[in-house]
Amino acid sequence: MTPSLRRLTREQADLLKNPDPTFHAAPISASNLYDWHFTLQGPPAPSPYSDGIYHGRIVLPPTYPLRPPSFRFLTPSGRFEVNREICLSISGHHEETWQPAWGIRTALIALRSFMDGDARGQVGGLDVGEEVRRRYAAASRGWRCEGCMGRLFGEEEGEEGGVEGVEGRTNAEVLEGWWEFCRERGVSVSEFGDEEDKKGEGDGEERQEGGDLRAEGEGDNADLGKEEEQGERKGDQEPSTIGSLKSDTAVSGRGDAQIHTTTWTTAAASTPSTTTTQPTAVQQQPDHTPQQRQMLLQPQPQTHQQQQQISPDTPWLDRAIVGVIVALVVMILRRLARDE
Repeated sequence: MTPSLRRLTREQADLLKNPDPTFHAAPISASNLYDWHFTLQGPPAPSPYSDGIYHGRIVLPPTYPLRPPSFRFLTPSGRFEVNREICLSISGHHEETWQPAWGIRTALIALRSFMDGDARGQVGGLDVGEEVRRRYAAASRGWRCEGCMGRLFGEEEGEEGGVEGVEGRTNAEVLEGWWEFCRERGVSVSEFGDEEDKKGEGDGEERQEGGDLRAEGEGDNADLGKEEEQGERKGDQEPSTIGSLKSDTAVSGRGDAQIHTTTWTTAAASTPSTTTTQPTAVQQQPDHTPQQRQMLLQPQPQTHQQQQQISPDTPWLDRAIVGVIVALVVMILRRLARDE
């Protein structure tokens, strides 16, 4: 198994162990982990997409996670064109902003936050009225995907939901089934599918699993870099990243600005700085206790003693140098006298 497939397998297991009720994502086939379908709950109110449930496709390159995945919406939304690759800072259109520490979970959370942004002429973006977007959101709940038939995680072909397993599940039915799975895992789901709270134990497991996944992801990235001598490592490896996204997950508010802020923060953290050390030392000096100050001052008498021991030798050295100079002058004068 290649490092890329190992990474995708671990991400798949993490999505099952720590489910997020705002989206469902799974490979369209167990034999192809590079082609995923997702069902995404719209951003919360007052967003015009708040009532919508959107279906889309994720295509991952063979060099993932060194290169970013591509995304496209299959459900009409009024925000993105149908079945056209989207131009975002987390997609293949902007490989320079992608960080290998990010994953499918991080990308989908970012994609959900990007929906409230303006298209501003981006590839795959649409600028339509708010009423049109609300109308699309209401209609999206009954939309069905003919490709995956609304299969949930772990279901194989022929196990589709819907009427007699023929039509497949609607977007709403997919999320309802996923929410039931989330509740079984201890995740509280509100009316609109947002995560309210988790059991203390489950929350700890999520943090631990997220950290394990990021650490393992770093190992995969290293393996990929060895196998592909000419492969380009896009972005800084740090997770702890992630999540950053750290958490390798939380991208909220202004999605585009959040991604770029994380990139700059990582770069700044990885640059060694010597100027910040000196002010820190100066600020910590007043905090020393009298005993610590006494210990810090103890070497000073020893230094003075060494200087006192060295200082008596200094005149003898000077006298010796003067004597040598005088002897040289006498020899030169004698030589001149003989020559005359």
